[in-house]
Amino acid sequence: MLQPLIEERGLKLVDVEYVTGGKPVLRIYVYNPEGTSIEDCEWISRRIGALLDVEDLIPVSYILEVSSPGLDRKLKNKEEYEIFKGRDIKIVTKEPIDGKNVFEGILKGLEDDNVLLEENGEIVKIPLEKISRANLEFKIGGE
Repeated sequence: MLQPLIEERGLKLVDVEYVTGGKPVLRIYVYNPEGTSIEDCEWISRRIGALLDVEDLIPVSYILEVSSPGLDRKLKNKEEYEIFKGRDIKIVTKEPIDGKNVFEGILKGLEDDNVLLEENGEIVKIPLEKISRANLEFKIGGE
């Protein structure tokens, strides 16, 4: 239901979180390849807020937050491993691969359900199913 509304603005839906404990919070993360602006978030917030009010999908009072996933965003799907080729990335695996659980380097894309990462000048292949967490890394003053 949210996807077409978000795509109407030229954005992609990245993630949705509903957090309870105290006043519930509905968080919607959107991405614009050219940069997600405050205006993008405001536009989506107004549209989604109105839609959710009409549909009454959340029967209690809640807080709606719309934002970009941030500079150190988690990668959530296969497509993102291609979108963010060339960026610094940190990958944590569920089990060791060649004795390591943490890999840091430059994302080189995806090949046959393996994430390609350049670490210390070598290409490392990490099977998607073995990834526990993958985040873009933002380095100030980096190369």
